[in-house]
Amino acid sequence: MRTAVCIMDAAGIRQCLEDLAAQVAAKAPAAGKLAVIGIQRRGVFLASRLAALLEKKLGQAVPQGALDINLYRDDWTTLGQQPVVGRTDLNFDVRGMNLLLVDDVLFTGRTIRAALEALTDFGRPNKVELLALIDRGHRELPIQPDYAGLTLKTERSERVDVMLRELDGGDEAVLRKS
Repeated sequence: MRTAVCIMDAAGIRQCLEDLAAQVAAKAPAAGKLAVIGIQRRGVFLASRLAALLEKKLGQAVPQGALDINLYRDDWTTLGQQPVVGRTDLNFDVRGMNLLLVDDVLFTGRTIRAALEALTDFGRPNKVELLALIDRGHRELPIQPDYAGLTLKTERSERVDVMLRELDGGDEAVLRKS
């Protein structure tokens, strides 16, 4: 039987994003050089929220995009079914930009490896930083977040699920124990 424990409610997620936006803004590059890219699916919605917060803090437009990494996964050939390819939408030139790559949960690092590989198809950015709402550890690759809203020690058998109002009707992060 699985038990679920709320680790972040809607107010916690909102405050976490505010704090992360403040950290990013404090290190923001010159005007027009920052863009936010969310990894499909929930990273896209978090990136959109962060971009809006950053625009208020920086007083300038912050381009945002969506990146689908399914065809760049190192395990897609072992999946029982064909990967469902989502939308990649980068309506700006990544060359020379400082990119903030956003994901909901950082676990093994394999999703981020795939995202970095996918980004190279669009050009060479000046810099890529990683922001994760939740870092749950258990890295299999040498990938670490530049910004993490919550660092959580978990067991490999546990799951961390982030629900967002845009997809799930409400905001909440849950730790599911076996």
